[in-house]
Amino acid sequence: MYSTLLTALENGTLIITINRPDKLNALNKDVIEDLGKILEDVYTNNEIKGVILTGAGEKAFVAGADITEFGGIGAVGGAELAQKGADLVFNKIEKCPKPVLAAVNGFALGGGCELAMACHFRIASENAKFGQPEVNLGLIPGYGGTQRLTQLIGKGKAMELLMTADMIGAAEAKDLGLVNHVYPLAELLVKAKEVLAKIQSKAPIAISHIITCVNEAAAAEKNGFINEIKYFGACFATEDMVEGTTAFLEKRKAIFKGK
Repeated sequence: MYSTLLTALENGTLIITINRPDKLNALNKDVIEDLGKILEDVYTNNEIKGVILTGAGEKAFVAGADITEFGGIGAVGGAELAQKGADLVFNKIEKCPKPVLAAVNGFALGGGCELAMACHFRIASENAKFGQPEVNLGLIPGYGGTQRLTQLIGKGKAMELLMTADMIGAAEAKDLGLVNHVYPLAELLVKAKEVLAKIQSKAPIAISHIITCVNEAAAAEKNGFINEIKYFGACFATEDMVEGTTAFLEKRKAIFKGK
């Protein structure tokens, strides 16, 4: 069904593996289009409760964009390329109402780092490397890298990494807040599944509202506090809120239905 992706649905968690290991899983037009298609399914398929995004092999998550597609496209073509990626994939991941976790299993450079940053949060293997080396090509990031990197690690360090094109390892990425946890490569997917299972045991509508509100905070949305109040109120109209509060008072585990 997808020429560049491997997929597996396990207990409500969809594992999406970018499968171009011979190219270090570099993003090309086919990968972007396949990701766009599968994200449509994530949005609409009720069997999918959350997503783990990772790369094939032990070397790379995504080692960047496919530079062979950059030749001769000009300023307009370059802007269109970035806009298409944002619309089909990067913004769609960020705004997904279901949790999307990046399991970074190696190089996450350029568009790969941007793809990981579009996810709601990231865990990494000990061999992971992060960087935005676009300036080496006479470019800047085009898939949200300047914005999301600044949101995640702050202006000063983002400026340094973007302008020097330096790579950082998993431990430094964790210290900076770019990734939440670092694990041995062999444990990465197991830990990712554990995190998603924990999140999926919570109220899905509340999780969706959290994603929306935190995204607004990261984007410095001026109505963020007002919108939080609105979504807080909306939760009171859900069956999940009744179940959650009742279960708490009855000292039992809540069983949420996403209603």
